Amino acid sequence: MKFRKLVFVSVLATVLALSISAASDDRKDDVSDATIESSDYSSAQGRWLLQTKRTRRVTCKKFPGICDAKGSPGPQCCKKKCVNILTDRQNCGKCGKKCKYNEICCKGKCVNPSFNKKHCGGCNNRCGNGEYCVFGLCNYA
Repeated sequence: MKFRKLVFVSVLATVLALSISAASDDRKDDVSDATIESSDYSSAQGRWLLQTKRTRRVTCKKFPGICDAKGSPGPQCCKKKCVNILTDRQNCGKCGKKCKYNEICCKGKCVNPSFNKKHCGGCNNRCGNGEYCVFGLCNYA
């Protein structure tokens, strides 16, 4: 009778050890696609935490200096995104100011390039003296 209990306990322990091993392998596979940015984990958190890779989203709301970095779309932070308020149609002149569908943002102002003499057909495309902007082209009247 003691032999049967011993065999039963050893089989149970083996099954438990195998299931824990399989569960930890699955956990490693789930987190292998991310990237790690800091390695300040303590050894008390376990070895598998060091092997996992975590991503952290850096937004300009928390770190406004990232908008000044090389390759950034613009120096201002609007709705957690770096933008240039002088040229962005969704944030023209200030955050949240949207230009109409037929307007573009030039120097922070919404203008219609089809009929604006100072921005005819595009930003800073000025028509000469005596010319008018008609459908984005400078023409004499």
